[in-house]
Amino acid sequence: MLTIASRVDVMNRLGRAMGDSTRSRILLSLLDTPGYPAQLARDLDLTRTNVSNHLACLRGCGIVVAEPEGRQTRYEIADPHISFALNSLLDVTLAVDESAPCLDPACDVPGCCGTEVTGDDDRTAHA
Repeated sequence: MLTIASRVDVMNRLGRAMGDSTRSRILLSLLDTPGYPAQLARDLDLTRTNVSNHLACLRGCGIVVAEPEGRQTRYEIADPHISFALNSLLDVTLAVDESAPCLDPACDVPGCCGTEVTGDDDRTAHA
């Protein structure tokens, strides 16, 4: 069971991982498909050294893993639960942007997609 201290540690690692725009760009790329440092550097217009340093941080945070493939190393999200959580976080973040359309046509979240918020809802809307 996770204690408060271990939960704080997890949140701090996630915050550190996503707190840098380059690491966030790398994570978004790896959500789509595994990648290699040289390919990520090329696709994201970064130096290979810069990508390698950020990948080391993401590995240290436990978010990505490195899989040796001959002379290359493939990087991917460490666990499908992390991919699911990151995609969910992206969906939630987009949902609070009033100018962004809802991505889920079957959405029934009160206050989203024009659905009505009632007083019976347990959630509290914040501006």
